[in-house]
Amino acid sequence: MVLFVGDDWAEEHHDVEVMDAAGQRLARARLPEGVAGVARLHAMIAEQLGHEVDEAEVLVGIETDRGPWVAALIAAGYRVFAINPLQVSRYRERHSVSGAKSDAADAHMLADMVRTDAHQLRPVAGDTAEAEAVKVVSRAHKTLIWERTRHTQRLRQALREYFPAALEVFDDLDAADTLELLAKAPDPASAAALTLAQIRGALHRARRRDVDEKAARIQAVLRGEHLGRAEVITAAYAATTRSAAAILGTLNEQVKVLESQVDANFGQHPDAEIILSQPGMGRILGARVLAEFGDDPARYTTAKNRKNYAGTSPITRASGKKKAVLARFVHNDRLVDALISQAFSALQASPGARGYYDQQRARGAGHNAALRQLANRLVGILHGCLKTRTPYDEATAWSHHHANHTGQEAIAA
Repeated sequence: MVLFVGDDWAEEHHDVEVMDAAGQRLARARLPEGVAGVARLHAMIAEQLGHEVDEAEVLVGIETDRGPWVAALIAAGYRVFAINPLQVSRYRERHSVSGAKSDAADAHMLADMVRTDAHQLRPVAGDTAEAEAVKVVSRAHKTLIWERTRHTQRLRQALREYFPAALEVFDDLDAADTLELLAKAPDPASAAALTLAQIRGALHRARRRDVDEKAARIQAVLRGEHLGRAEVITAAYAATTRSAAAILGTLNEQVKVLESQVDANFGQHPDAEIILSQPGMGRILGARVLAEFGDDPARYTTAKNRKNYAGTSPITRASGKKKAVLARFVHNDRLVDALISQAFSALQASPGARGYYDQQRARGAGHNAALRQLANRLVGILHGCLKTRTPYDEATAWSHHHANHTGQEAIAA
């Protein structure tokens, strides 16, 4: 017997519907989040199965793949499908044009989706706890870096509005010496009063080179003539700059703390050695790649599947006589960011990668397109290494491509 369960989740409750193979509703309920809710769900399913519990299969559709609730469903032996909300929206449009929506109706729709389209949906990956731990810390680390960039851009815009001299002397607004001096002197008047000793001290603590020369240049620019704003406006901006400097200082500190956690967790994973053997792959990038791909050995049956999930492979749109090959714009931003960074670093670390990139450029591809194609190729190499449990080998990785290229040159000659 097969049962299909739709689970429309919210922060405090779950609207659940149990459906049979014919699409008939067998049970419906709103369950509380937590142990009590999971227990009631198990009871609902057991009531419908009766004496066929041992031979039954339960498929669950839900719009998330994370959290204790999903983990409990997987632990119970159910097949759980994490359905993209965009897919749910499109499915809703297939069956209704009125635009009506409710939690109970969404639970019914999710159950119907796993009943009719389970072969088109991706089940929640069976990643290990070690891989999940790497994902938690690596995502948090990257999020803090993005937050630091956002706060830095806000600080840059504020300084442009009232204190342009600061932008002339401070190249890195999130650097330790910059933040220290901006906290001490967040406005033109107090900055002009900074002594060489104060500036030198900040540069020394940040371990800068050519301290005397840089300190003299900073002081000269800060004491020069610049356009300014009214005193009351400058004071208001200065207060925001002190706040931004404090936030950026904390973000810098926590980025370093989480970086050590990323390194520690990634180093304990059995796939770390293989991932680190890839060209252009460091420990932080490797952790991000492992986190986003996961380590379920059955998740990607072919290299093409992994490339499609990575978002590095192109998509083809063909209609009649028209055909276009385009880059994928819907993808996992964290994974693509890591893979493109790896590809860029691989240009220096791998002659094969450099040769492949140069060939794409020779065919007319731009820098970004060639880098994306290189990243796609490197994903395929990583897939092969993980499948065979062997580290990267430069000669093996590029032998087939080199042979094809040599053959093409011979034909052209």
